[in-house]
Amino acid sequence: MHSVHSYAEAPSIHFRHFSGPFSLRKKIPWWYQILDPRSDFVTRWNQIFLISCLLAMFLDPLYFFVPVIGGPACMEIDLSLGVLVTFFRTVADLFYLLHMVMKFRTAFIAPSSQVFGRGEPVTDPRAIAIHYLKSDFLVDFAATLPLPQIVIWFVIPAVRNSTAAHANHTLSLIVLLQYIPRFFLIFPLNRRIAKTTGVITKTAWAGAAYNLILYMLASHVVGASWYVLSIQRQYQCWKMECQKEMNHTHSPSCHSSFLDCGSLKDPERILWMKGTQILTNCDALNDDRNFDFGMFADAFTSEIASSDFTEKYLYCLWFGLKSLSSYGQNIVASALTRETLFGIIICTAGLILFSHLIGNMQSYLQSTTARLEEWRVRRKDTEEWMRHRQLPPDLQERVRRFVQYKWIATRGVDEESILQDLPLDLRRQIQRHLCLALVRRVPFFAQMDDQLLDAICERLVSSLNTKDTHICREGDPVNEMLFIIRGQLESSTTDGGRLGFFNCIILRPGDFCGEELLTWALMPTSNVNLPSSTRTVRCLTEVEAFALRAEDLKFVASQFKRLHSKKLQHAFRYYSHQWRTWGACFIQVAWRRYKKRKLTMDLARQEELYYTNIMDNEYADVDYKEISGQSSSMNDHSAQQLGATVLASKFAANTRKGVAQKIAALDPDATSLNVPKKLFKPEDPTF
Repeated sequence: MHSVHSYAEAPSIHFRHFSGPFSLRKKIPWWYQILDPRSDFVTRWNQIFLISCLLAMFLDPLYFFVPVIGGPACMEIDLSLGVLVTFFRTVADLFYLLHMVMKFRTAFIAPSSQVFGRGEPVTDPRAIAIHYLKSDFLVDFAATLPLPQIVIWFVIPAVRNSTAAHANHTLSLIVLLQYIPRFFLIFPLNRRIAKTTGVITKTAWAGAAYNLILYMLASHVVGASWYVLSIQRQYQCWKMECQKEMNHTHSPSCHSSFLDCGSLKDPERILWMKGTQILTNCDALNDDRNFDFGMFADAFTSEIASSDFTEKYLYCLWFGLKSLSSYGQNIVASALTRETLFGIIICTAGLILFSHLIGNMQSYLQSTTARLEEWRVRRKDTEEWMRHRQLPPDLQERVRRFVQYKWIATRGVDEESILQDLPLDLRRQIQRHLCLALVRRVPFFAQMDDQLLDAICERLVSSLNTKDTHICREGDPVNEMLFIIRGQLESSTTDGGRLGFFNCIILRPGDFCGEELLTWALMPTSNVNLPSSTRTVRCLTEVEAFALRAEDLKFVASQFKRLHSKKLQHAFRYYSHQWRTWGACFIQVAWRRYKKRKLTMDLARQEELYYTNIMDNEYADVDYKEISGQSSSMNDHSAQQLGATVLASKFAANTRKGVAQKIAALDPDATSLNVPKKLFKPEDPTF
């Protein structure tokens, strides 16, 4: 709990927490509130102030464009541009002033408290003021002063002999002097934002744009400085020629006031312009001139100095960008010291800014394609490995399909590593958001409560498989349950390789396979050996699914006793394809047995009727022959025929009985070779 001491009252007011300017337990005036430097409000203000600083740094060099060539051999001040720039600069100065006021009311972190944890903020207003006055106050105060406004609107008009050249030199000096603290103010502001939020910009493209803006801002400063130095060089040539005319007997002679466009209508100046050679001797296009314009000749050969503001500004910006990008190699400077120093500054600044800002911009842009390049390198390594190992073409094609499908599905992001770095509660919430709706599509899981589903969702991992991939084969150990999200799988079984038996079903989104693992996990005395798969599962299309591993399923089964319920037992049997297959085969075998028994009974009835008819005919023949007095030989023949028929019937009955006994010995559940064997009943989990 931190306290804020008021200047008006002695008791301290306690904070509940720092979250902005209105985070106080008691409502107090805003001028007594202390801001937390790590709050969202202060962070948002720092970002806004950073943008205002960049805009202010863009406005300051615009003062260099205020002096213009307003006529032949004269200079003047562009008042409309000066008023516009002054207005916006005053607005920018208000942001600097507000930033100073906020820093007087913003707590700071005591260095001694940063040894362990994030540190405790110091909220005493007196301590905050002393700390600010000792650290950043002077730089902020120098950056906040409205020096150009004071000079251009108050100092220069107060000087009686002020000319456009005098204003030009004064403004250049004032703007350049105040540009230094405003420039150095950006660096601690960037560090403060990066320390609070982690990054200056949230996206790579925004970071690249930010560095490009800084580079363009430096080009803007160089171009504006080049323009104002060009104006000064032009004025220097005029002044030198004017001084020559004043030293020689020339009528009318030149006067320094003639170089100000305020004297354009002066009769003496008009008369002087008719006989002077100042325009010819100070023309940059004249090769016979005695004055060297150096790197500033382009400003007059291209008539930039006398153009409108848009053309003038764009040309100067292009000059600054060209000079910084080429490290000043395209500059042809004269032997003057100031011009040479300006060229050295351009060369050094271009080297530093290009290596730092453009290097950062390149890093940001490369980060947008870093994963794509990593995937390309990995794909190239995979191709070389497959060629080195001489894999068959079909296997190579399957590997390529899997690599391509995994890239499309994940974009090279390792989701498991990202989730493992998060706190447990946050990881649970994310897994619930990602998996809960999909898991509930599985009918078996729809019967479970939310707590049990959360435990299952927490341990689900993503599984990607391409076409013709075998998830598991019949007889192999099952190490995971698979819950299908997208795609189709083929699940088939031969009941342990029995000849003539084959069962096949199609698994679609919402289905699951590997239920043998659930039976194994629910057994209280399950050993370490994993269960064997009773089916072969193969992907018919690209399949995206969630996998629940054996150890995770065992943990859930041991921790949550609600999994052992009759309701889940019935749901498991109903939705398990293994139980469905067994039930279908059981019904099929029972139906065929019923049909076989019915057919046997019908045949038996027909056979019994047939034998009864034969016996009746035989007895009728015997009675008739006895009555009619047939011969004895006839009686002997009939008796022999009747005995043979009875013996044949007994032999057939014994044969059928022996075959039935052999069938019963092979399969007790079958009664005939024509009746198919039914699958063994799946092992019932001990719910």
